Amino acid sequence: MTRDDACTDPVDARLAARLAELRAERGWSLGELAERSGVSRSTLSRAERAETSPTAAVLNRLCAVYGRTMSRLLGEVEGEPAPLVRAAEQSVWKDRTGGFTRRSVSPPHAGLRGELVEGRLAAGADIAYDRPPVPGLEQHVWLLEGTLEITAGDARHALAAGDCLRMRVWGPTRFRCSGPGTARYVLAVVLP
Repeated sequence: MTRDDACTDPVDARLAARLAELRAERGWSLGELAERSGVSRSTLSRAERAETSPTAAVLNRLCAVYGRTMSRLLGEVEGEPAPLVRAAEQSVWKDRTGGFTRRSVSPPHAGLRGELVEGRLAAGADIAYDRPPVPGLEQHVWLLEGTLEITAGDARHALAAGDCLRMRVWGPTRFRCSGPGTARYVLAVVLP
């Protein structure tokens, strides 16, 4: 993705600014953040300057360092959520590299611990998170279409349409869509 491509998306531009703010609030250099997150200094620099949109895996690592869920971080740049969120107003973020699309159906809101996300993984998409953004995060994954393989720690779960996986996330997770079509699911996230 070129700098012009990243900057044309206002969510990516606001995300870049928020990532830079979070690092500055803690007084960390790019090198310190790279050590804490395991993300290269150059990737962090490009993400903070909106030269590239970070992948879901990179955002997850940064969220873990900053003690936020991905939805909470993205909610901070998506604007104030209203009590009623119309379909046309729901923010969409895409990890173009990873084949992942995330729609914030019920974004984080002050005083609420839960949120709803619609996820879509393209056939062949395989997204691994090395840690939860918040240890003990409660997740409910309801598969609406396709097939989805979710690995949490050492446990592997194969989901078919209509199945729901409930879990608390303490370690690595992996979401894999082997196809042949897209996997579409609802993710309910509840802070501990």
